[in-house]
Amino acid sequence: MTRATVARLLLLVSLLLAACAPTPRATSTLPTPASAVTSALPTPPPAATATPPAPAVTLTDALGRTVRLESLPQRITVAGRATVAIVDALYMFPAASQRVVAMTRSGQGQAGDFIATIDPAFDQKALLDREPGPEQVAATQPDVVVLKSFLADSLGAALEALGIPVIYVDLETPEQYERDLRLLGALLGDPARAEEIIAFYRAGQERVAQGVAGLTDAERPRVLLLQASEEGGTVAFKVPPASWIQTSMVEMAGGIPVWREAAPTGGWTVVGFEQIAAWDPDQVYIVNYLASATETVAALQADPQWQALRAVQEGHLYPFPADFYSWDQPDPRWVLGLTWLATRIHPDRFADVDIARETTQFFTQMYGLTEAQVDEVIMPRLSDDLALLP
Repeated sequence: MTRATVARLLLLVSLLLAACAPTPRATSTLPTPASAVTSALPTPPPAATATPPAPAVTLTDALGRTVRLESLPQRITVAGRATVAIVDALYMFPAASQRVVAMTRSGQGQAGDFIATIDPAFDQKALLDREPGPEQVAATQPDVVVLKSFLADSLGAALEALGIPVIYVDLETPEQYERDLRLLGALLGDPARAEEIIAFYRAGQERVAQGVAGLTDAERPRVLLLQASEEGGTVAFKVPPASWIQTSMVEMAGGIPVWREAAPTGGWTVVGFEQIAAWDPDQVYIVNYLASATETVAALQADPQWQALRAVQEGHLYPFPADFYSWDQPDPRWVLGLTWLATRIHPDRFADVDIARETTQFFTQMYGLTEAQVDEVIMPRLSDDLALLP
């Protein structure tokens, strides 16, 4: 066989083999299914669940204004005069310690004493002037500012002009207390706690109301409540307006406030000794916001003028109790003041009331103090008035 013949045979064989081989498939351009991905590849982390936006809060304040906040405020500033009642009311809610970032310096005693006692974070709070300007308040970077309603046209208007939300409260009468406690509960996102506090106050009022039920006018002593203050080295005396809580407390406790007609509206009204002697009340109660009411009473008992009053002669001149603050004013302590006042005006009807026990119950239930803390912090400040505790 020639070489040419061999070459032709080899070419023929190769063509036959190529014809019999399978046709290769085209490569797919579709994406690979997820199930086909090898387990050797790293598994991507699950997609983070988006946090839903905090719900907006709509509140109606003491002035009847509707205030909408984008969410529950995390930074609350309490500013302006007469704010002890607001701060102390806020601190009956557990969240206040974290939410309140600034407050006005107290005009009574040393600034912040009581709150410093119950708030471990007190040294981180900003203390504002008693009459702060809007710039000082704005510097605290508040989400909302809580003010007394009488500040609406002054400080409140200036803050709102800066775009800072403002909530107004009154906290002056028992009725306003219930309304404003609900407002503060909504502001702090704790309406259930507001109802607990309101129930506590209602129970205290109801007990006093039951104790004085059925009294005739003749059985109601004529009572005078006076604020004593040092002015130019002389003690001056003032009576509260008829609409204020001090007047309401005397009436609720079964007394007749002899000064009602002399101070129908406005603020404290100065009265002289001649007027006090003309009233010649059955009982006199002395309030002193800046000094010891007990010491004031001791000085009055030694005064020949005052010795001529029937209340002094019969041993019915009393200092109003106070711990950090006096119990007569629209601070949360007013429910303690009401109970104590009832035991003084009608001791026979409230002989079973133990004011020391009432004090412990108030501070443990309203502020979360332990009984040991009450004994250590509160009771020593009442020590000057221990004789007043039945």
